[in-house]
Amino acid sequence: DLYRKVFVFRKDPSDAYVVLRARLEQPLHNFTVCLRSYTDLTRPYSLFSYATKKQSNEILLFKPKPDEYRFYVGGKFVTFRVPEGRGDWEHVCASWESATGIAEFWLNGKPWPRKGLQRGYRVGATAAILLGQEQDGFGGGFDPYNSFSGELSDVYLWDTGLSPDKMRAAFLSLRLPPALLAWKSLSYEVKGDVVVKSRLRE
Repeated sequence: DLYRKVFVFRKDPSDAYVVLRARLEQPLHNFTVCLRSYTDLTRPYSLFSYATKKQSNEILLFKPKPDEYRFYVGGKFVTFRVPEGRGDWEHVCASWESATGIAEFWLNGKPWPRKGLQRGYRVGATAAILLGQEQDGFGGGFDPYNSFSGELSDVYLWDTGLSPDKMRAAFLSLRLPPALLAWKSLSYEVKGDVVVKSRLRE
């Protein structure tokens, strides 16, 4: 149980990452991924990387610069422009549904204008899911200058699109529906220089 804990990625640039294990029985037609990050990086970095053998950027949350997030599904991406961080925690949720190809992006409990992405696509189920690195191959192929350095917390993955009130609940750390990956029951393995510590403040 990682309640009130964080992963601290200590080095910059880094070869460290965290492997997450989710029991996925079938391809995803819908999903929502949420996480909280805290960093002073201004270079590009990867937050959440979900790769299959066919597609290394099956799901990817990537921040190429301080005022932009990229959300990938099946190798294609949409860009969400955001205010530059003020040196505080940032909570992001990204959701996608195959039937409409609608991509939603929420930052700190607030929705951004929806965009279209990969309508009719299915996200493969046999996946390598990593925090802190971008995969250019299945479970590897990292560029240290796209690595994350800082603190990560509250990571979740659902096989549904969350409703607006649940998106806000994720931001406020309230009760959430059962998830494929849940911070309070996370199955993970640390690779390299990552330390689990208590959160410094709520």
